[in-house]
Amino acid sequence: MKKRIFFALAGLIVVIAVLGGVKALQIRAMIAQGKKFVPPPETITTSLVKADSWETTLTSVGTLNAVQGVTVAAELAGKVVRIEFEPGTAVKKGDILLRQDTSSEEAQLPGALSQVNLYLTNLERADQLFTKGIISRSDRDLAVANAGQAEAQAANIRATIAKKTIRAPFSGHLGIRQVNLGQILREGDPIVTLQSLDPVYVDFTLPQQQFRQVRSGLPIRITSDALPGEPLSGRVTTINPKVETETRSIRVQATLANRGERLRPGMFVNVAVGLPARQQILAVPATAVLYAPYSDSVFIVEESKDAKGGKILRQQFVRLGEKRGDFVAVSTGLKEGETIVTTGVFKLRNGQSVVVDNKLAPDFQQAPRPDNN
Repeated sequence: MKKRIFFALAGLIVVIAVLGGVKALQIRAMIAQGKKFVPPPETITTSLVKADSWETTLTSVGTLNAVQGVTVAAELAGKVVRIEFEPGTAVKKGDILLRQDTSSEEAQLPGALSQVNLYLTNLERADQLFTKGIISRSDRDLAVANAGQAEAQAANIRATIAKKTIRAPFSGHLGIRQVNLGQILREGDPIVTLQSLDPVYVDFTLPQQQFRQVRSGLPIRITSDALPGEPLSGRVTTINPKVETETRSIRVQATLANRGERLRPGMFVNVAVGLPARQQILAVPATAVLYAPYSDSVFIVEESKDAKGGKILRQQFVRLGEKRGDFVAVSTGLKEGETIVTTGVFKLRNGQSVVVDNKLAPDFQQAPRPDNN
């Protein structure tokens, strides 16, 4: 019985040893095959690193304000008897917006005019009598004073009537109506907003260290999410002489044409002030950069030095600068004329063999305008 168990265990050990040897040979063969395996070259698109000169800009966030904007209000207390405007419409300077009750003043005006006529007649008679020496100079002066007071009283009534006929102080667009027919307005009560929309002001701030770089007349370019892909241009018109003590920044105002009135006061915009000096940079497509927390890099295409020849990649770490459109500026790490990979860099590695095919290379632009924008 013991001999049978012994022979069974011995046979099992032999079988396990044979299977282990076979598996070890298979693993060795796979390792050797893996060492000899050479992946096929990756197809890439490339471009040359080119020197370029970009406009130097100062950037900020600004707010649009109307060149002329006001809330039209009642100058005198009175009852609203007629509303002459439609909310949201355009009006011209001098157009009547609202009429208040002037019945009391209109009733007083004829009497005041009669007083004017009477005192002017008395003044004419006093002049004739004074010339003939019949009345004294003091009597003539009294007649002059009475005529002047009567004219002033009539002019005051006319001014009150005019103030209760509220007109547009300038041409522009009306806002939401804030009064109703029959409402009793107090002095200063709002009636409607009026905004002049073309041109508009752009108000923004810049750090105090950039004060010497800004001057009136410099061009500005604004972009807004209200007009995606449509930058608009204007000019710096005013620089505040005082630095804000809270933020140590200077307030700058630019004037911008608003054709079509697509921009409205109160909008925020991104502002770029163009400076006369241009910066010399090396520009590469933004898709050529492999972004990483430790450092950004690009892949340079070089000729292979082995016997098989071909092209291989060399990963090069770079320091990036400003980004414009499809391009980004490289401050260090590259030289003009080097060939870099422009697409699909996330799947590449250092030393990999590649094949260049630029038939489907994208058209990179500084101011791209997508077809579906």
